[in-house]
Amino acid sequence: MGQFFDSIPEDLILWIRKQEVFWVATAPLSPDGHVNVSSKGVKGTFHVVDGNRVWYQDLSGSGIETISHLRENGRITILFNAFEGGPKIARLFGKGVSYEFGTPEYDQYIPTSERLPGSRAVIVIDVHKVGTSCGWGVPLYKFVSHRPTLNSWASKFEAKDLAIPPPASPEELQNGGKIADRGMKRFWRLFNAQSIDGLDGLLVANVTPKRAESGDWKASSEKVDLKQLMGVHEEKQVNLKTARSVVDVGRMNLQLLIGILIGMMLHAFLARVGYFGLHVRQISNAFL
Repeated sequence: MGQFFDSIPEDLILWIRKQEVFWVATAPLSPDGHVNVSSKGVKGTFHVVDGNRVWYQDLSGSGIETISHLRENGRITILFNAFEGGPKIARLFGKGVSYEFGTPEYDQYIPTSERLPGSRAVIVIDVHKVGTSCGWGVPLYKFVSHRPTLNSWASKFEAKDLAIPPPASPEELQNGGKIADRGMKRFWRLFNAQSIDGLDGLLVANVTPKRAESGDWKASSEKVDLKQLMGVHEEKQVNLKTARSVVDVGRMNLQLLIGILIGMMLHAFLARVGYFGLHVRQISNAFL
């Protein structure tokens, strides 16, 4: 049965901290606006402050729905699913606010040493209701690894930004300075300016003169264990070969059974034909 709480229970906090993926749901006020659900999964980005406050580091992507919706109305729901062990679904209902890269609030939550490449904002949520349910309909999955692609991609884009000289005049400083053609700030200006419903997206990160610090992101992000991945792949291949062998043996047994049945039917047919022929000859001899 589902349960509701006014804050996140301690045992649920411990469970949340073990999860590798979560979902974020927001929506605009317009009844014609698009409800958005985003999956998040980079290790170390989600944090529980206490039973009524959580936050996560928002990394760059081609959309800006969550930040746009929060600026307009603040409504947000975070969802966690159990994919291993006992079934569980947890929803955190709350009001959220985004602090973009380049703001003092962002720096308070994310020190330079903990910032991941492409980090564009911190999403802070005041939780006013927590719901849990069974989750019997959620399938079981085995976690393998986090993907390094996003960090690698963002790191290259930010390296382009760092290659551009810092602002040299007040005018350049006011406009955020020059930006690289294939840098992260260019990406933010092109793809993160508005939501799909036309709400404002990034307003600070894409124009701030603040520069992302160069660092070894691999030190704080999950590395891919290629041997483990290959082991999983080989295990799947072995299981597939075993399954195919079972199917092949089954086919052989079925073919053998069909052959035996056909042989028995043919034998019975020939025996019947032979008996009929003998009976005809006996009748013919009786009239001769």
